[in-house]
Amino acid sequence: MVKLYDKDLTRKEVAALSGGLGHAAGVRSLELSDGVERGIRMLEFRSGTGLRFTVLVDRAMDIAECEHQGRAIGWHSPTGFRHPALHEYEGEGGLGWLRSFSGLMVTCGLDHTLFMNETSTEEYNYAPRQNAQHSLHGRVGTIPARLTGYGERWEGDRCFLWAEGVVTQAVVFGENLELRRRIEVEVGTNDIQLTDEVTNRGFYRTPHMYCYHINLGHPVLEEGARYLAPIKEVVWAAHENTYEQQGVGYRILPEPQQNFHEQVWQHAMVADGAGEIPVALVNDRLGLGLMVTTKAAQFPCQFNWQNLQAGQYAIGIEPSTHHVLGNNAARDRGEMIWLEHGENRRYDSRFTVLDDAAAVASAEAKIQCIIMQPDEDFPKPTGVFAPIGGRG
Repeated sequence: MVKLYDKDLTRKEVAALSGGLGHAAGVRSLELSDGVERGIRMLEFRSGTGLRFTVLVDRAMDIAECEHQGRAIGWHSPTGFRHPALHEYEGEGGLGWLRSFSGLMVTCGLDHTLFMNETSTEEYNYAPRQNAQHSLHGRVGTIPARLTGYGERWEGDRCFLWAEGVVTQAVVFGENLELRRRIEVEVGTNDIQLTDEVTNRGFYRTPHMYCYHINLGHPVLEEGARYLAPIKEVVWAAHENTYEQQGVGYRILPEPQQNFHEQVWQHAMVADGAGEIPVALVNDRLGLGLMVTTKAAQFPCQFNWQNLQAGQYAIGIEPSTHHVLGNNAARDRGEMIWLEHGENRRYDSRFTVLDDAAAVASAEAKIQCIIMQPDEDFPKPTGVFAPIGGRG
């Protein structure tokens, strides 16, 4: 059954109510036409519950806007959803990525994530290019997708909105990695399903790193908002030497700050019985939040990003294939994912909008049933980066 406006309906009953489902839910193609966003193809999803989100086809099919009943969930930075033609990957010493950084989700990868560094490229057997200079968080987030389809799919009396596209990151004498992304939401629900598959289409043995930068802003983020996660221990804090100086811990968020320096944690998480890790940001005043659920086997590492500076106010949930130590450390520790021709990695994630106090309470109970997170604002980082096994 399709649940619309607090009523369960069959497909026939939905068809009788209007000329099409589009009066209540649907997915349609749009194009932005002004400023730095001009020319970006975009898909708009409406699930019928008040959930609306947009997908930037020309930005790796990342999720840009996200709102529920007019209440914003995804973060909007000052950069806007900048057209990829304006992006300079190697600009500003590798920090040019920050000029294209906005939206609910920005994908990082496909062969590099985290900060800038230089790595050997001996696997590509090309003498003029002995090393690669990697910029912040890799290339994929500003590569346009080839849109392979979108629309409605009915399964009996259930209806699913979907879109699928292919993003290719490739170079001569280097990587040829393909990201196939599928996004689905069932009509009448608040669950966005994201299925990614990264495949090596080339014939060189190729490194693969992957991370989602999931960014939440006002009004989900405001003074008193809470970060909930099944945290066993804090592994690392970028600001450990000045841990309490700004007075902002990992659990409870303040109002926008002046002269705030970003804070990043890596937490060691515990998965539930199904091997899943749920992480949420919740606003108790509004009864609003977002829970991100990933699989521990796919994303064994989790980061928490805080950019609480006034005018850029955001918090990030970041599931990652690798530790915060970076590209060279992953190689040195034997934890890099190496893909031979035709090999792939799959990532299955779910974004759930928590639309009232009951949904927030249910999410919190689900997380607490796994493990109670540290109840102090500044738990001491252990510095223990557990080995990541099972990598090809």
